Amino acid sequence: MPHISRRKAIQVGATSAFAFNFFPSRVFGANNRIAVAGIGVGGKGTADIAGSAAAGADIVALCDVDPRRGAGTIKKFPKAKVFTDFRVMLDKFGKSIDACTISTPDHTHAVATMKALQMGKHCYTQKPLTHNVWEARQLVNEAAKGNLSTQMGNQAHAMEPIRRVVELVRAGIIGNVTEAHIWTNRPVWPQGIEERLPKAKVPAGVDWDLWLGPAPYRDYGDGYLPFKWRGWWDFGTGALGDMACHLMDMAWWSLDLGVPHHIEACHGGNTKESPPNWAVIDYQFAARGKRPPVKLVWYDGKKDGVQNAPSNELTGGVEMVKGKGRQGKFGTMLIGDKGRLFFNRFVSNWMVTGRDADEVKHIEETTPKTIPRVKSNYTEWIDFATGKGHSPLSRFEVAGPYTEVVLLGNLAIRANEPVEWNPQKGEAKTAKTNSFVRRKYRKGWEW
Repeated sequence: MPHISRRKAIQVGATSAFAFNFFPSRVFGANNRIAVAGIGVGGKGTADIAGSAAAGADIVALCDVDPRRGAGTIKKFPKAKVFTDFRVMLDKFGKSIDACTISTPDHTHAVATMKALQMGKHCYTQKPLTHNVWEARQLVNEAAKGNLSTQMGNQAHAMEPIRRVVELVRAGIIGNVTEAHIWTNRPVWPQGIEERLPKAKVPAGVDWDLWLGPAPYRDYGDGYLPFKWRGWWDFGTGALGDMACHLMDMAWWSLDLGVPHHIEACHGGNTKESPPNWAVIDYQFAARGKRPPVKLVWYDGKKDGVQNAPSNELTGGVEMVKGKGRQGKFGTMLIGDKGRLFFNRFVSNWMVTGRDADEVKHIEETTPKTIPRVKSNYTEWIDFATGKGHSPLSRFEVAGPYTEVVLLGNLAIRANEPVEWNPQKGEAKTAKTNSFVRRKYRKGWEW
């Protein structure tokens, strides 16, 4: 899979090139809204479907293996047809659907998205885009075959704080960046679990076999649903997969990092069935033109009861975990040859240390806004699907390689060895690591 850089993606998105080449499957008039189906309508699906509706979509179908969990959304859109199996929905009602939101657990993101793409549907898929690296590459390749609007659900990517800081980092607000440190307080669900949960009665209304989808069969255990599935490799991608698609975004985007060539992980807790209790992952990215190599370090969980985060020595004395606004439970620090930048994806009061304040202010005041601004990543997706605006900036062409970067950290954890990664081949040097690049699907879920 060829790598499309974030810088190139922004340049293309900022022009009308993609818009000129894009032809929606039908012409949308003022009273002819795009027909969207929601796959996974409880939990995060509630927000994704509401966001799509607010962006101008007509919600025509809703699908969830647990209609009770999605009851609020189903009630809000009473005209929508209701299904429990997205395959049935797309096969029987697909002609009435233009686009899909996919807000299921991680392990079914790819299978649902692939079927929708193959049927020519625009797709908005929650982060992480896929459950494994192989799936990410497959979705990129499939999306490239059609003129479709695609978007990964890392919502802050469309917000002002991140788009402005990307512009400032590229303008040299802290000079040449050589290190990025990103941390989160996740997991806030059980991880590092040694054994599967004991068999229990399946909750009323849940189709457990359908919920498992492509994952290997196991008996239901009290605690998998509705949220703690994130702490099991068969279903989730742990704290890293849950949060890194949000938190690594600014560093990866602004520095145009591409895919790393070397990844190492330190972690604690049993990792055969479950992601670790805590992890510190070191990604090494090569030089890009005149820009130096970058070390990106990810921190999650608590070690000995203390949240993992950069040391005071690294931060120049700025307290990470106890800070507010820029720091706190999660954040990003970039280290450049002219200073450090501290950033929180939700707020615009980023902080620069180690550089003259007047120089910082001058760069902030004179750096132009070159990245398109949008109301939300839902409007960015819906607008392009209806022939308006620019191609979404977190489209699969971009989100696929980014998801690959994130999930390479899980390869290092699961293989419990350093990963030497070949981006061109999409494989590691060892068979042990490569065994986690792709999973085997249950019969009936292959594509």
